[in-house]
Amino acid sequence: MLLFSLSLRRSALAAVAALLLVLPAGAPPVAARPAPDSFADLADKLLPSVVNISTTQTLKTDKQKESTPGRPKFPPGSPFEEFFKDFFKDHDTPQSGRPEAKPRKATSLGSGFVVDAGGYIVTNNHVIADADEITVKLADNTELKAEVVGRDTKTDVAVLKVKTTKPLVATRWGDSDKSRVGDWVLAIGNPFGLGGSVTAGILSARQRDIQSGPYDDFLQTDAAINRGNSGGPMFNMDGEVIGINTAIYSPSGGSIGIGFAIPSNLAKQVAAELVREPDHTVHRGWLGVRIQAVTDEIAESLGLDKPKGALVASVNDNGPAQNGGIQPGDVILTFDGKPVTDMRHLPRLVAETPVDKSVPVTVWRKRKETPLHVKVGKLDETEQVSAKEAPKKAPAKDDAPTVSALGLTLANISPEMKEKFSLADDSKGVVVVDVAKDSPAAEKGLKAGDVIVEAAQEEIKSAGQVVGKIDDAKKAGRKSILLLVERQGDLRFVAVRLDQS
Repeated sequence: MLLFSLSLRRSALAAVAALLLVLPAGAPPVAARPAPDSFADLADKLLPSVVNISTTQTLKTDKQKESTPGRPKFPPGSPFEEFFKDFFKDHDTPQSGRPEAKPRKATSLGSGFVVDAGGYIVTNNHVIADADEITVKLADNTELKAEVVGRDTKTDVAVLKVKTTKPLVATRWGDSDKSRVGDWVLAIGNPFGLGGSVTAGILSARQRDIQSGPYDDFLQTDAAINRGNSGGPMFNMDGEVIGINTAIYSPSGGSIGIGFAIPSNLAKQVAAELVREPDHTVHRGWLGVRIQAVTDEIAESLGLDKPKGALVASVNDNGPAQNGGIQPGDVILTFDGKPVTDMRHLPRLVAETPVDKSVPVTVWRKRKETPLHVKVGKLDETEQVSAKEAPKKAPAKDDAPTVSALGLTLANISPEMKEKFSLADDSKGVVVVDVAKDSPAAEKGLKAGDVIVEAAQEEIKSAGQVVGKIDDAKKAGRKSILLLVERQGDLRFVAVRLDQS
């Protein structure tokens, strides 16, 4: 209790003294870079390269909306969001006898920045989505009509073009990978239509996944970002763009110090391709694999020192991965010389790789690293992968060997089992006919009708083989066994805890 009665000054001195005691002898002191005396010179230099973007959109009348019911939805932080919230609040209840309403115009505000003196401007796709007209206002209040050059919905990046009689003030891209957590940053944009607003903060975190798209890799900052900042630049202290301010986390709609920006290394590549390609679209690399996360249990069962990489659950027939020698059960550790830190990292690395480029890939196979080479294919953006839920069946009670260590009742695949669980004619492995409640298998979501194709990365042809593989894993002192499970055509690996008793 005495410690809580000490003054703040004495507590601080005690904390410093304690810190000095634990520092090793001769250790260099940790010094933070001092805050700038002022951001004025830098802001003065950067403001002319940032633009305000206003858009107009024609709203449909009630009769026009009959074929497409429901209000529009926009990403978090979209400047359209608040307007539509208020508009539909007043118009959701139809009034009898009222004459048909005329089409209304909705206006919206956002931000952008000049990347080429000839008139190319980068912003967020959601800033200009569904807009009928786009107007760009420069720092000197000059207003110019803009046309959309190209847009990429998956990364929320868009490029605009304006016609101008004089060169615009362009900014330059920076290397977002070199930016460190704790570095000072500036955000410039058009919050709430005020225009030319500068806020300062630090880089709070990296590699944030906010579930907005398949390639989420956001920078996080505590620089104030509000509605209307979307599409504006985040600068480092060298005056380089290291991010595009895109979204905020806020229960109230205002800034609470959690903003997100698309890293410049991703945005720069997307923007350049939107301008360069004849069809003004992004051509992404494709590997042709279905992957899953490497958990602690999966890492232990495969002999990895820690969870890392991306586990290949299946490969597409005649796809780049299969042609390059990648197999189900491999863990992709590196791709094109870059480490694959986790499952989410691999799709971004592959997507950023030029189509038809041959890249080195390192996989973990049979408890050792195996080098491969893969020629990257082209991703078909329209390709959709779906899995239908298997029809529910009552647990079967047929005679079958019981694998007590996993809580499974298994049976060899037979015509009766195929009919009972709606299995494909070419199904291979053994079928799960029952799962004990609260068992290790139940913990991992296994259920009746699942087919075990592999155990410990070995093909399974009979239920007795599974028992043998479990015994082998126990003798080797492993804590779990890796199973390749098929459910209605969808393959995935599951590491099931072993019952050592």
